[in-house]
Amino acid sequence: MAKTAKVKTVFICQQCGNTAPKWMGRCPDCGEWNTLVETTLEAEPAAGRRGGLAPSHSVPQALPDIPADGYARIPVPMGELSRVLGGGIVPGSAVLIGGDPGIGKSTLLLQMCSMLAQRGPVLYVSGEESAAQIKLRAERLGIADQTLFVLADNQVESMVAHIQTMQPALVVVDSIQAIYTDSISSAAGSVSQVRESAAALVRLAKAQNTPIFLVGHVTKDGAIAGPRVLEHMVDVVLYLEGERFHTYRLLRGVKNRFGATDEVGVFEMGSQGMSEVTNPSEVFLAERMPNAAGSAIAVTVEGTRPLLVEMQALSSTTSFSMPRRTANGIDFNRLLLLVAVLSKRVGLRLSDQDVFVNVVGGLTVEEPAADLPVAVAIASSYKNVPVAADVVLMGEVGLSGELRAISHLSKRLSEAAKLGFKRAIVPRNSQRKLDGAPAAIEVIGVRTISEAIEAALIG
Repeated sequence: MAKTAKVKTVFICQQCGNTAPKWMGRCPDCGEWNTLVETTLEAEPAAGRRGGLAPSHSVPQALPDIPADGYARIPVPMGELSRVLGGGIVPGSAVLIGGDPGIGKSTLLLQMCSMLAQRGPVLYVSGEESAAQIKLRAERLGIADQTLFVLADNQVESMVAHIQTMQPALVVVDSIQAIYTDSISSAAGSVSQVRESAAALVRLAKAQNTPIFLVGHVTKDGAIAGPRVLEHMVDVVLYLEGERFHTYRLLRGVKNRFGATDEVGVFEMGSQGMSEVTNPSEVFLAERMPNAAGSAIAVTVEGTRPLLVEMQALSSTTSFSMPRRTANGIDFNRLLLLVAVLSKRVGLRLSDQDVFVNVVGGLTVEEPAADLPVAVAIASSYKNVPVAADVVLMGEVGLSGELRAISHLSKRLSEAAKLGFKRAIVPRNSQRKLDGAPAAIEVIGVRTISEAIEAALIG
């Protein structure tokens, strides 16, 4: 008589993936309430367990003797996407792309599939849309490639069988939260289903040397839904960002085993899908009003790309007992720090002022080099004196009002000079380490935020 597999019931947190033997109102690992879901597991024989992605028959090899043939990158005609991927798609890689609903993930990947269908068959798997719905979207984008195949299915075992039969050049799975595997009894989208389904697809990508793109939904906090281990399993993690009421989208790389991280590609969403923005700095500054109080130009670096963005600030007398601080595009705590430094070290009376800061274009700027232009924009609005139209600013502001050195100064200055700016206000320590600046731009080194405000404002 054959032995039946042992059945075990556990409770898995849908937020962090922690496993508990009994139900609890609050997860002891992540602290979230009402996230434990009962899951039935069948014990696998020891021989059938898969603990990793490498085949079990692997043997130690000397590094120089390991063959790397067949791993030349697949070129992507879309330059902005190629930039973020590190110069193309690596065969056998697993790429996870996340973003808010309606941001353009499926549109971007469908356009990529159409471009790569010229090299061989491409398979687009959807667990959320029917094949007819995908065709309607493809017709709107002008896509009608004979080598682009669509599969409407959400069972992993069925997907694997089709991929092994077709041997496509590229596979897109939309989305990882909508598919399931028969080896797990829980519903699609649960932590265990997401983890096991992704592991099966990643193993297939490595074994068959086929790149696979996985679409992931995000939580209200902006992180990819599902277990955190999902981002560790894949080779590349991309986030598509942007405001719903802005046409521009930023594709940001947060993990890349084959290239630079924090690389950024810029796209514009239109009726014909996603189009590349090859010179984003010029686009972001196109509607700028010169000599407007409360406006300053920052030079940021995203990955290896310098970007010029406009920082806008508005200071107005508050009508409340507690003044408001609103940040759009920068960290709120960073804004509080800059307001405190301007009040304490510069002498601006901001305790009775509402302060609003906005990064034009719906962008999010996180690097410390944006401190100085934000602070100068606030001072400009408070004094109602504009910043000179030909000036760019960059520098990290310390708590004592000092300016700290920044990286990639030469690259930032070259980008500013290309767009016609004549002067750059930078930390003095960075100026001393500068190898050479473009002849078209004057570099002004300052030590404190007070000196920077005096040099930047007109009059």
